[in-house]
Amino acid sequence: MDWDALHSFLVIAREGTLSAAARRLGVRQSTMGRRLAALEESAGVRLLERVPRGFRLTEAGEAARAEVERMEAAALAAERAVSGRDVRLEGVVRLTTVSDFAAPVLMQALAALHRRHSGILIELISDDRTFSLAAREADLAIRLARPRGQSLLGRKVGEISFGLYASADYLAAQGAAFRQGGDGEGHRLILSRDEAGMYPEIDALAAMAPRASVVLRTDSRASQLAAARAGLGIAVLGHHVAAGSGLVRLDAPPLPGREIWLVQHEDTREVPRIRAAADALAEQLRAAAPLFAGMTEDPAAVSRRGRGGGTG
Repeated sequence: MDWDALHSFLVIAREGTLSAAARRLGVRQSTMGRRLAALEESAGVRLLERVPRGFRLTEAGEAARAEVERMEAAALAAERAVSGRDVRLEGVVRLTTVSDFAAPVLMQALAALHRRHSGILIELISDDRTFSLAAREADLAIRLARPRGQSLLGRKVGEISFGLYASADYLAAQGAAFRQGGDGEGHRLILSRDEAGMYPEIDALAAMAPRASVVLRTDSRASQLAAARAGLGIAVLGHHVAAGSGLVRLDAPPLPGREIWLVQHEDTREVPRIRAAADALAEQLRAAAPLFAGMTEDPAAVSRRGRGGGTG
C-alpha cells in the first residue's frame, strides 16, 4: 500500500474532515479524497465512514490506525536519524509560534540569521494549534509554557509581562478611574473567548472588575489591540504588544505572566541549520527582555541590542 495514502488516512482520522486534513498536509482536499478512496479500494474494506460533521473510523479503520501509527513512528525515527546527520548550514527550518507573537522581535531575529547564513530558509507557522516536533510538523517551537515530553529540549529565553491598556479617548470619556480594589462598574472589558483558563492574565482582569460590562471576546491579540485603540474598552496586553500603540497603561495590580520557551526535538540538537536558527532566536528574544517587561516603548531598541549596539 502507498505510504501517502496510508498517511492521508491517518491524518483524516485525526482531524475528522478532509478539509482539515488537507490543510495539515498542505495538499488539496480533492487529493485527500482520492487517496482515501484508493486506499479503501486497495484494502477492499471501508476504513472511514461519513457522519454529519466529517468522518469517523470503522472497526476495520480502528485496527488499521494502530498499525499505521506504528509505521509513522518508525518513519519519523528514521527521518530524524538522517536529518540529525545533516551538516549543511542551508535548507528549510520550520518554526511554529502562537499567533500574533512578537512579530517585530521575530523578524529581527530572522534578519540576523539571514545575514549570517543566507542559505537557511525559515518557514514560519503562526498558529495557536500545537504542532508536533516529534512528528516533524515543525523543527523549532516558541511556546509560552515549559515543554512537556522526555524527547523535547527546551530553553527558557524570556518572560512576558502583561498590563491593562485603554485608549486616551476611552479614559477621557469614562469619567471614572479604573481603581484598584474597585468592582469595575461603568467600565467596558475586552476579554478572550476561552473558558478553560488558557489566559490567566485575562481571567485576572475579569475577576478584578466583576461589574464591568464585556463588550468583546476574541482570542486574537491583534484584535484585542485594535479594539482597545478604537476606544472599545480595557484590554490585557503584553507590554511588547502595546509598545508604540499610543495606548495608556492603567495603574493596576500585577497580572500573571508567561515564560517564553524555545523548544526542539532532541534528535535534531546537532543539526547545524536548526541550531543556528535556535541560537539567533534565543539571542534576540533575550535581548527583548526590557520590551517584554514593559521597560521600553521602542521595539527598534531591541534590534540594536540584538546586534550588539547601544540603546542611546
